[in-house]
Amino acid sequence: MELVKAVDGLWQRGWLPYDLREIVSRSLDESATSLVVDVIALSCSPHVEATVHPRWQRQLDEIGASVWWEGPLLEAWASRHIETLSYASRTASALLAFLGRLPALPRILPLPGDALMSAVRAGADPKVLNRVRGLLAKAESTSFPEEAEALSAKAQELMNRHALERAMLDADLPALAMSRRMWLDKSYFKEKSQLVHVVASAFRSRAVAYDGFGFVALVGDEVDLESVELLSTSLLVQATRAMVAAGGRAEKGSEARSRPFRKSFLVAFASRIGERLTDAPDVSDERLLPVLADRKQAVDTLFEEMFTQTRTSRVTVRSAAGWGAGRRAADVADIGTGRNSVTSG
Repeated sequence: MELVKAVDGLWQRGWLPYDLREIVSRSLDESATSLVVDVIALSCSPHVEATVHPRWQRQLDEIGASVWWEGPLLEAWASRHIETLSYASRTASALLAFLGRLPALPRILPLPGDALMSAVRAGADPKVLNRVRGLLAKAESTSFPEEAEALSAKAQELMNRHALERAMLDADLPALAMSRRMWLDKSYFKEKSQLVHVVASAFRSRAVAYDGFGFVALVGDEVDLESVELLSTSLLVQATRAMVAAGGRAEKGSEARSRPFRKSFLVAFASRIGERLTDAPDVSDERLLPVLADRKQAVDTLFEEMFTQTRTSRVTVRSAAGWGAGRRAADVADIGTGRNSVTSG
């Protein structure tokens, strides 16, 4: 099947399952999106799970890529979606043409079937991640600001403490940098990517925004990258909520409901969060200093290998009111910088 060959080729060119699903969903229609998920499942099906990197497998699970059919894919897909085979063929043709235009990306994971699984470094403790996700989910759903701040503070404190504990436990292992891709909403992407950048910097990581696609490439230690994703996601929710609330309180047609206001709000929010993270207490345990220095060197080396040509992006602030509102919102945003001590508890 030509679509499977095209997807197999994209694996060789650095794309991952979640990346393909996202770029297709943002560029084509729902039919193409559901079809590409099935093609991804078919492409990966020959490989037993033991030869598939855990992050690759998690992406397959997240997008729901599994072989649910028997026989030819297009016939099964058309039947399941109550479409004609002719429509399925047109969808497949459009999808094939689109996939053929995608450029190469840096390869960040071993391909399914590769025998390099010994290089896999454990990330954060799943139990800790589940607790953090649960706390953040409650914080983002509650309508009471005080409750949200308390839940977020607990989640961030837990996340930061665990990251430093893992650093101590892995002190005797060679520093190993990883890369991830964090997809953001298309609206105000450049401004939102600024926030991810400042969070990444605070967690000893580096970031590059792919404006044309809608994701931020992150480079850092595995546990630090998980922390960056969690904290960035939470702060983006807080920023968006505060931005929408500012517009909701304003009269129709006011500046607070304008695009320049919202862009300025998000830039200011990111700028102030960056200042607050920089001002946060640094690691006090001297045993961690050489460990973190080795990790920084590993991160810088991998970053330079992956990204030989980067440029600084500038954003223009056109609303003083938006800038002021964004900084005020960032002042009260919970960043949970409890990084003072490392415990084994």
